[in-house]
Amino acid sequence: MNTKYIWLLIILIGFSACNEPEDVLKGTSEEPEVVVELPALTAGSADFSNYVAIGASFTAGFTDSALFKASQENSFPNILAQQFSNIGGGAFTQPLMNDNIGGIAVGGVQLPGSSVGPRLVFGGAGPVPLSSVIGPVTSTTDLLINNPTGPFNNMGVPGAKSFHLLFDGYGNLGNLNLGLANPYFIRMASSPTATILGDAMAQNPTFFTLSEIGGNDVLGYATSGGDGSNTITPSAGPPGVGFDQTFGFLVSTLTSGGAKGIVTNVPYVTDLPHFTTVPNNALEIDAATAGQLTGFFQAVAGIFTQVLIAQMVPPAQAQAIASQYAIPFSEGKNRWIIDVPVTQTNPLGFRQMTEDELLVLTIDQDALAQGYGSVALSNEVLQVLGLLQAGGTPTPQQGALVIGAVNGIDDGDALDSDELAEIKNATDAYNATIAAIANANENVALVDLNSILGEASTTGFSSGDFTLTTNLVTGGAVGLDGIHLTARGYAVMANEILKVIDAAFGSNFEASGNLVNAGDYPTNYHPTLQ
Repeated sequence: MNTKYIWLLIILIGFSACNEPEDVLKGTSEEPEVVVELPALTAGSADFSNYVAIGASFTAGFTDSALFKASQENSFPNILAQQFSNIGGGAFTQPLMNDNIGGIAVGGVQLPGSSVGPRLVFGGAGPVPLSSVIGPVTSTTDLLINNPTGPFNNMGVPGAKSFHLLFDGYGNLGNLNLGLANPYFIRMASSPTATILGDAMAQNPTFFTLSEIGGNDVLGYATSGGDGSNTITPSAGPPGVGFDQTFGFLVSTLTSGGAKGIVTNVPYVTDLPHFTTVPNNALEIDAATAGQLTGFFQAVAGIFTQVLIAQMVPPAQAQAIASQYAIPFSEGKNRWIIDVPVTQTNPLGFRQMTEDELLVLTIDQDALAQGYGSVALSNEVLQVLGLLQAGGTPTPQQGALVIGAVNGIDDGDALDSDELAEIKNATDAYNATIAAIANANENVALVDLNSILGEASTTGFSSGDFTLTTNLVTGGAVGLDGIHLTARGYAVMANEILKVIDAAFGSNFEASGNLVNAGDYPTNYHPTLQ
C-alpha cells in the first residue's frame, strides 16, 4: 500500500475514535434503533400437544363458495396450530382436498349445488364461476376415488348444523341421495356410522376449538329467504335435536378428559354481504316511468276494490283493504315489490319492501332489470290498462290479468321483517346459551365472534396495519360468496382466539410477538391456482 494512504487511514481512524456517539448523530434526524426484547412464549395452563378443531365451514377454511387445498392451509385452525407448534403443539392433520378447483365429484360426476362446486373468482366486476375465466372444470376430489385417511385434527365440516355433529349417519355415502349425509364428512369419517364428535374425541384432544356452532342452524334459513325449505334449529329439545342441550353435550364431552378449549358465539349472519350487497331500493326510474307504475298500482287497487265489493265486502272496508296496493313511485330510487304470505289484511300477498328488509346475493339481477320486483307487462295487460284510461270497465278476467302482472320478488330471494326477526331471535337465544355454558366451565373461554363481525360490518375491524370490513370484494374480511371469511379474515380470527387464550389460560402469544401478520394472508385466490 502507498505510504501516504497509510497515514491518511491512520488520521481518519484517529478522528473517528475521538467522537462520542452523540457527536456522530448530532445534526441528523436518525435515532438509535431500540430493540425491545420480548418475553419467551409460554403456554400458561393450556396443553397444546394435541389440538383438535370442531366446527363447520369457518373451521374447515371454506371460502369463495368452495373448499380447496389453499383455503384449508389458510384455515384459522391451521394458523393456530402453527403458533401452537412453537410451544409444544403437535402435528395438525387436515382432510385436504385433491386440488385448488374446489368441489366434490362422485365417480367423475360433479355433485350439484353451489356448496360442493368449484370456487368463485373475481371476474373484474364481481364474483364469477371459475369456469367462466379458465373454461370448463371438474373437481378431482372424488368420493369414490381419493378419500384421505384419518384421523384428522381439523374436524370442520362445511354445512354442518349443531345436531349434525351427533348424527351417526352423517358420513354414510348411502345417505347422500337421501339428503342425510354430508359429502365433506363422508370423505373424512372413520366409518359410515361415525359421528363428528366421536371422531374428534377418539383423538383424546388436550385443547380444542368449537367454532361457529349454531351458524348454519340459522344460515340455511337465511340463504333460502326463509321460504320454509330450510328451517331454524329450535333451542329446545334433547341432544341431537335442540340447540341448547346439543351445545351443552358437545362442551361437556370435549372437556370430560380435562381438555381446555375455546368456543365462539354466532354472528348475525344478515350482517354479511350475502345479504347486504344488493340494495332493496335499486328500482331506479325516470319521472315518466314512475308515473306509469303509480298509475298501474292505482288500477290494481281500483280493480281489487270492485272484486271485494262483488264478494259482499262493504264498500268502505273494500276501499280500505285495497288502498294498500295503490303504491306510489317517484323519480329516482324506489324499493322493490316482494311477495309475502296471503293474510286477511293482505289478501293479494304483495307489498313494497321496507328499509330494513334484505335481498340475497344470488338473486337474478338480470331479471330485476326485466320487471322482476315490479311489474311484468304483456300486450294483453296494456290493452286492459288502455281500457281503464278510456273510462271502460274491465271484465273479471281482464281485471285478473292486471293483478297477475304484479311481479313480486319470491320469498326465497328476500328476507322480510318477520323473517329477520326470527333469525335475530334465534341467534340471540343461541348466544345466551353459549355464554352461559362457557361461563360455567373454567376450562372453556368464549370468543365473541358476533361482536368482531358486527364491528367489521359497521366501522371496520382493525388488526395490525389493516382495517377489514364486510364489503363484498373490497372489504378484505369476507370472500366472494359473501358469507365465509377470506384467508386474511381467518388470520384475524386466529389472532382474536390467541388473545382470548392468553387472557383465559395465562399464555402470552400476544406479548411474546406470536400473533400472525394478517398481511401475509391473501384476500383472494387467482384463477390460475389449481
